[in-house]
Amino acid sequence: MSTPNSALRAVRMGLLMSQDDFARAIREAGTRAGQPNDANKRLVQRWEAGTTAAPRPVYARALEAVTGLPIESLGFAPVPMARVSDDGHGGHDLVDSPTGVPVANGAPAPQTAPRGNHTGVWLSRYEFVSSGRGNDVFVGLHHVVLLQHGNRLTGRSLPNASVNPDSPLTLDLQIEGNVVTGTWTEQTATEGYYRGARYFGALQMIVEPTGRRMAGKWAGFGKDHDVNTGPWELRFLDADTGKATLDRYNRPPEA
Repeated sequence: MSTPNSALRAVRMGLLMSQDDFARAIREAGTRAGQPNDANKRLVQRWEAGTTAAPRPVYARALEAVTGLPIESLGFAPVPMARVSDDGHGGHDLVDSPTGVPVANGAPAPQTAPRGNHTGVWLSRYEFVSSGRGNDVFVGLHHVVLLQHGNRLTGRSLPNASVNPDSPLTLDLQIEGNVVTGTWTEQTATEGYYRGARYFGALQMIVEPTGRRMAGKWAGFGKDHDVNTGPWELRFLDADTGKATLDRYNRPPEA
């Protein structure tokens, strides 16, 4: 049996696109690039169902153009090891993190959020120190769509749901008992302080018994190859992932 591509589905839902909308955007991206394609709803369904595990190059390039993410972050291949940042900033400026971080075993299973899993809309909140801005502490807030398939959790922020505009966040996590471990990716705004840089980090959290909050820390490398860490939490907001609900949360979270 094929494994559903929950990463791609989460990204599509985070963009507030139906499968038809997504296929149309892929066709339009191909046309703009001078590489037309025949993407349709059925093809998107095959990708998300996992029956087509590797898109042809013409589709891969269009997928990257539409989502703003490399094809490896869309569930089609393992995410490669990142490189150390050279953008001259520290603190949250993290780019290296190992994938496939070991997950603790034997922890008791938590009581989960409604519907028996963690699928839904969550508030993501993390803190970081920016050495380039006087070591001040900053907070990153996003409304994130989290999808669960088996023990894998895939998350994507909604397009207008960040306190920093145009800074989409992607989560690739694994849950074992009450321990959540994985990686995150954030594409910073082109006009922002970090000039459109793309950052990576590792993340590990504990799920509270209610299943409505996960809390832990991120870790990664800074500009001087030192390891930086900071708190990160996810708070459950809504189990529904329908369009009306996603539209309601498609706004910057309140600080």
